[in-house]
Amino acid sequence: MFNRWFVVLGAILIQLSLGAVYAWSLFNQPLANTFGWAKDDIIITFSITIATFALFTILAGKVQDMIGPRLVATVGGFLLGVGLLLSSQATSLYQLYLFYGIIGGAGIGIAYVCPLAACVKLFPEKRGFISGVAVAGFGAGGLVFKPVMVYFIENFGVSSTFLYLGIIYFILVVGGAQLLINPPNYSSKNKLGGISQLCDDQFTPKQMLKTKQFYLLWSMYLFGCISGLMVISFAVDIGMELVQLDLDTAGTSVMVIAIFNAAGRILLGVISDNIGRINTLTFIYILTGLVMFLMSDVTMNFATFLFYMSIIGFCFGGFLSLFPTITADFYGTRNIGINYGLMYQAYGLSAFIGPLIAAETPFTTAFLIAALLCVIAVIMSRLVTAPTTCVSKSPT
Repeated sequence: MFNRWFVVLGAILIQLSLGAVYAWSLFNQPLANTFGWAKDDIIITFSITIATFALFTILAGKVQDMIGPRLVATVGGFLLGVGLLLSSQATSLYQLYLFYGIIGGAGIGIAYVCPLAACVKLFPEKRGFISGVAVAGFGAGGLVFKPVMVYFIENFGVSSTFLYLGIIYFILVVGGAQLLINPPNYSSKNKLGGISQLCDDQFTPKQMLKTKQFYLLWSMYLFGCISGLMVISFAVDIGMELVQLDLDTAGTSVMVIAIFNAAGRILLGVISDNIGRINTLTFIYILTGLVMFLMSDVTMNFATFLFYMSIIGFCFGGFLSLFPTITADFYGTRNIGINYGLMYQAYGLSAFIGPLIAAETPFTTAFLIAALLCVIAVIMSRLVTAPTTCVSKSPT
């Protein structure tokens, strides 16, 4: 007997620490001032971290499916802490790439999937809501840790900040990991787009990859994250270029996006529990596409700029909340760790494609491209149905 809400508490502690990676931009200027490195080279650290993070979710997902989430998340917390501690001693960019980007990124990826998998298994009757709560911590991590990082940087310097953050992350992630546990048994049934799941099978990764639904969902995930990340990555620049705001005023959008991002993960998860995942996704893509079109065609002022940023952040949070739940609904929870790790690679790829489109084309053109991708995703969402025929058993 145990209280499953303790697992949720552990998940939130872990995800808040992991999500602090989204506040990386706070380090760019201090590192440039301290070591004389070019900011464009420093920013590569973040890209390496995200790519490593996404890749390691596959390995961690498979291992945690076999041995449970506690030990795997503990290892992730250890690697994240070590990566930050080593980063505090970095004196070259390549050391920073290795210590923060690869070692720290691996720690984030290893720990990320564990609380999500545990919560989905423990709350079969409210998967949308609980997935939203679990990933909301990740979305709010940058917001929560921003004042902490600013305080440390201003008072102790950027290198010492890595040291102190490494200690904090280690304590929170490893401590939260000790609260994670799998239930002795659980149901794989849930609602899908307003219909009941007809196949109660627990799909292995190989079986999942044989279904057309996986590729439809993967592409939809990619298109949604491309749309969100192209705006989130350049929110301040969009405000300065298209709305003629000064740097500090445009920076307000970062806080607005973070708040609505976290809110969207919870609220849209709850909505999906009531009207179905696919129906909720269709709504999100329509809303995102509409806002992208308006941003490309309508002159914005400060109020409309913040409104559009809040909608994009809200919908982006929904993508990160709904796709792990849909993966569990479609393919069962026994292999949810590695199955969602494979699905999550769509996010990892979008972290490069979305910002690249926004960097290489005018913002208005990038928004039109995003709107088109959302239209395609709406059509695809109407074609997705739950797997109704259990595929033959075969070892992975």
